[in-house]
Amino acid sequence: MISSVSGNRFATPQTDCSRRQSAAFPTADSNQAAQQDPVLKTGSPASTGAKKTGELSESDLKVVSELKQRDAEVKAHEAAHLAAAGGIATGGASFDYQRGPDGVQYAIGGEVNIDTSAVAGDPAATLRKADTIRRAALAPAEPSGPDMQAAASATALAAQAQAELLQKNQDTGNGNKDHLGTKINLSA
Repeated sequence: MISSVSGNRFATPQTDCSRRQSAAFPTADSNQAAQQDPVLKTGSPASTGAKKTGELSESDLKVVSELKQRDAEVKAHEAAHLAAAGGIATGGASFDYQRGPDGVQYAIGGEVNIDTSAVAGDPAATLRKADTIRRAALAPAEPSGPDMQAAASATALAAQAQAELLQKNQDTGNGNKDHLGTKINLSA
């Protein structure tokens, strides 16, 4: 997901695998079981969240596998945003994590912050920037809903910049010295 100065977000939606992790997070109802089961006692790997792969149940191994896959998807998604954003990214990717039954933190969502503001006084630069924003929003193989919204906002920003360029060109062509602008060949 990309979030921006103007509120647009390019996103990898979070996926919650916790509903399948009953053994990894004992509840208050399982305190009695924790007293009887040496694996669940305080100070054991289960209570700290760290278990070795050999100690995990088949369902926990499946959850770990799903979390590893999601982690890779999220990180690739955000890397695609960063690579396409170039200089308009205001920082690196940030991630939302979920602890797996093995005690490892896995990325389940993320975002990249970018500057989506217009370039003041330069509609041609704003047009180029809007194109970069749109490419960054659509860079991942599967853009999220917020990514698509950010791309649509970039298209609107580009249309506004295009209109400003046309107005400047008309004003310059008509000899209006109050709105001098740069002529740009828009057919190129």
